[in-house]
Amino acid sequence: MIRRPGEKWRPSVGLVIFTALAAAATLPLVGLFFFRLYDNQLIHQTQAELIAQSRVLAAVYAREVEARLGGGIALGAEIPPQARPDREDQLTPIRPALDLAAGGDLLRRRPNALPANAPASAAYVEIGTRLMPIILETQKVTLAGFRILDPRGVVIAGRDEVGQSLAHIEEIATALQGQYRAALRIRKPDKPPPPIYSISRGVGVHVFSAMPVIVNNRVAGVIYTSRTPSNIFDHLYQERRKFILAGLTVILATIAIGLVFSRTITRPMRELVDRAARISRGDRDAFQPLAHYGTREFAQLSHSFLDMAEQLARRSDYIATFSAHLTHELKSPLTSIKGAAELLLDSLQSKSDNLTRMEQKNFISNILGDTGRLEAMTQRLRELARAETAPQNEHTELSQVIGGLKSRFPTRAIEATGCLERSIGMSSEKALIVLSHLTDNAIRHNAKSVRLEAVAEEASIKMTVSNDGDPISEPNREKIFDAFFTTRRDTGGTGMGLSIVRAVMTSHGGSIQLLPSSEGVTFELQFPAA
Repeated sequence: MIRRPGEKWRPSVGLVIFTALAAAATLPLVGLFFFRLYDNQLIHQTQAELIAQSRVLAAVYAREVEARLGGGIALGAEIPPQARPDREDQLTPIRPALDLAAGGDLLRRRPNALPANAPASAAYVEIGTRLMPIILETQKVTLAGFRILDPRGVVIAGRDEVGQSLAHIEEIATALQGQYRAALRIRKPDKPPPPIYSISRGVGVHVFSAMPVIVNNRVAGVIYTSRTPSNIFDHLYQERRKFILAGLTVILATIAIGLVFSRTITRPMRELVDRAARISRGDRDAFQPLAHYGTREFAQLSHSFLDMAEQLARRSDYIATFSAHLTHELKSPLTSIKGAAELLLDSLQSKSDNLTRMEQKNFISNILGDTGRLEAMTQRLRELARAETAPQNEHTELSQVIGGLKSRFPTRAIEATGCLERSIGMSSEKALIVLSHLTDNAIRHNAKSVRLEAVAEEASIKMTVSNDGDPISEPNREKIFDAFFTTRRDTGGTGMGLSIVRAVMTSHGGSIQLLPSSEGVTFELQFPAA
């Protein structure tokens, strides 16, 4: 769309709606992903803590085993060469990788412990006893669950399940082969959680971490730890200031979106509706431009609506004025006809002739004259109605119109010069009506010759129509285009010729004006170019 010079840029309704809907759509998505991502973050944090705690206990456990190697303590499975860490690597971090969102890492509840096929050796039981105080002190702070397992998966230290086997559990079976593994398992809470907890999936799972203890590239045992991830709602409370700020930001963003809608759509729409109501009540001040448009579409709509309303108001005024003039013009001949007819009727019904033959003849002549005037006026009204019809891809050459004009007035000197080969955006019939009325009007005012000169302009064709007839007096110059204004009423003038000319020119996007001249009369016509 081409913008008018100096016109302020305004967003389109489509752009405003799209932006608002996109902003509104992101709010629930942000909330949804916030809980999911935050759940995962808390699980990663819990797994990282378990890894750190398990690694420390694994180092202590390994030292205890190494101190008893001379006593013949039995080790477990040997780690394959390809799975052994590179001795040159100073750092071998284990990164948290559990993913609640994927769903593949979530396993069923941890299976119960099974009776061991054989009890743990005395050396490992002794190691478990030495590690138990460390476990208890650590558990007070970390709230994690600890199980120390020997190379066969038998629990040698922990609050529960001591002496039982956990080797059948997937993550422990992997750790007994020398590889670290963690698992997410469904957790059975001690009591039903509140309904609001269902928003977060993290509160219904348990993180399990199985850290192998490696001594001389063989498995010496497993540090099996577990813990429930931190409650997302506890974290929300702890970070309440940040979340209150985030909530206020969302509220302010929503208010901003509402203000944008109000300023760009609601407010202009209400003002336009108010203008329509005022115009319907006849308030002419309502045709003023709106104070605020908001969008391009509303600017176009309001301009078009107010222009249409103003045109309809002008048309209404024109129809009212035209009806008043037409009633006045019709009243005189109709009154004359009615009076003459009544007198003739009385004369026919009277026993004695009240009217002479000459008087009867005069009355009949008056009736015929007034009837002719009404007929001429009817013809002019028909021409006016045709002149005000909207053009539909009309065009014709000026030379063709000039030829028709000379044929209609063969006894008059009509001279035409200029770019007569150009086409105008008007039918030949309507262009001939314009020039015929001007020529007839000139002849009726004693013109001997009519001169037409056409000049091509960028988007129009200017034609000057001048004659050597009687000049128009100064008081009448502003009235000549008014309907029913005529100085030849006694000779049959209807005063509609120039009104028809102006209606034809205006309806086709042209114009006509009277130019000042020292002799005769000169009109300037602006025809739209085809």
